[in-house]
Amino acid sequence: MFRGLIISTALLSAMPALAQEASSPRPSSPQTEATTSTPSPADSVASIIDAEFPAYDANNDNMLDKAEFSRWMLALKDQEMKSSGQKLAPPEITAWADGAFTTADKDKSMAVSKTELISYLSGGEA
Repeated sequence: MFRGLIISTALLSAMPALAQEASSPRPSSPQTEATTSTPSPADSVASIIDAEFPAYDANNDNMLDKAEFSRWMLALKDQEMKSSGQKLAPPEITAWADGAFTTADKDKSMAVSKTELISYLSGGEA
């Protein structure tokens, strides 16, 4: 559900640009058209992570330890719960954050890299 929220947010942020492209006039001659590509969900997630990562990487080591990762995930979970009206008890939220860290830390280094975070939040598409 959380990954869906991130992907939905990324796609919604791209919608105004997509709408503008769709309404622009097409050339009258059938010459070669420039191909436009829509960024993949992993690319959109990566751009969000690149922008937000420094705010959560408190010790500036380009990795998120469990506390740094949990702070970010809990902020996102709080936004998700507010938008969906969902309520979870604090122990459930803590258990969710612990599970998210364990899943995201693919190399079991006790820290999550940007690459691991992108892969986790994009559902393994990175």
